[in-house]
Amino acid sequence: MATRHQAVVSQQQKGGVVPAGKQKAATGADGKNRRALGDIGNMVNVRVVEGKPLPPINRPITRSFGAQLLANAQAATAAAANKKPLAVPADGAAVATGAAKVAKKVTVKLKPEHVIEISPDTEEKTKEESESSSSRCKPSKKKVHSLTKVLTARSKAACGVTDKTKELVHDIDAPDANDQLAVVDYVEDIYKFYKLAENTSRPHDYMDSQVEVNAKMRAILADWLIEVHHKFELQPETLYLTMYVIDRYLSMEIVLRRELQLVGVSAMLIACKYEEIWAPEVNDFICISDRAYTREQILAMEKGILNKLGWNLTVPTPYVFLVRFLKAALGDKELEHMVFFFAELALMQYSMIMFCPSMVAASAVYAARCTLSKSPLWTETLRRHTGFSEPQLLDCTQILVNSHSAAPESKLKVVYKKYSNEQFGAVALQPPATKLLEELNASRKK
Repeated sequence: MATRHQAVVSQQQKGGVVPAGKQKAATGADGKNRRALGDIGNMVNVRVVEGKPLPPINRPITRSFGAQLLANAQAATAAAANKKPLAVPADGAAVATGAAKVAKKVTVKLKPEHVIEISPDTEEKTKEESESSSSRCKPSKKKVHSLTKVLTARSKAACGVTDKTKELVHDIDAPDANDQLAVVDYVEDIYKFYKLAENTSRPHDYMDSQVEVNAKMRAILADWLIEVHHKFELQPETLYLTMYVIDRYLSMEIVLRRELQLVGVSAMLIACKYEEIWAPEVNDFICISDRAYTREQILAMEKGILNKLGWNLTVPTPYVFLVRFLKAALGDKELEHMVFFFAELALMQYSMIMFCPSMVAASAVYAARCTLSKSPLWTETLRRHTGFSEPQLLDCTQILVNSHSAAPESKLKVVYKKYSNEQFGAVALQPPATKLLEELNASRKK
């Protein structure tokens, strides 16, 4: 650093450009003054031609101090150039004298300033930084609110409108970015398709067209099928597809009372063949139904149902949406058990047929969050992925909460007993969120 500085000082003292005729002489004088590096300490020793070294400067060459040395050298050169052009003799005496003067000026200790990078544009940066620092030191102008701003703020406060920071939507697929089975690149498009497809394959209201079957009989059948599903330890997809097949077939065909259970058994057999790896055999369903139907009857009903449905079983059931919405809820295992508890209660309620599967799934999540007193009850992430807001879910959620409230006294207790077990966290024993739903409905009506 010191050697570089001496070279810069020598060049500046020579007045910038040396005439062509005297370049060799100057080079020779420079060469005579060179000596081996005595130490590698960060010290400055300016050696004069006569052999009398100046007192050493004990200050270390920092970046700011080096910039100051360079600035002083440039100032001295400019002053000398203004007064009288400096002749450059061959012996280099004038160079040494100028260097001595610069060295004397350098010994003056100045106040340390902020670090300046040594580069050709040092002076420009110094000016810019000094201007910015002076602008920061100026007293800031007092902020004045206009009458319009004050009145607007008071009106918002009176109406209860506040400028809240918008809640962020979590990227629920980020943890599965490296999981090829999660199909992160396509999952949004898949669920957009499910949203469109759920309306084209929904069963319509059929109970008025049925002669011998009513909503109570359907609830008894659903209660029994949930018990069979649990005893056979089947996949959850199988149960929801079973109930879809039953409702879809009943909406297209009139069924006698004595054949209703046969429809349920055949529908579960179809769902098992579609969803399960190891599906139960026909004899298993004959035994579970206490031999009420023969093998031929079950297979004949299976064929009739498939022909009526056009062999179309690839439909979005509530379970398809439950998996996605649970992921968006960012909940724990207790919330998951509570959501499936409400979803299975929904399977027993015929009135839920008026709602699309995605709304049933979203209402199950909302009812579970209300029951477990989660805060907030509905997040921006859930609104984004479900497509529903809180007011849209209140009617469907009210039916689910009422079913939870009536479950302990109901004769159909399969779902309640199943989720009262510790295996499912005993979530059915939680107090129902009846009061909370009443308050939410009351606030919505206001």
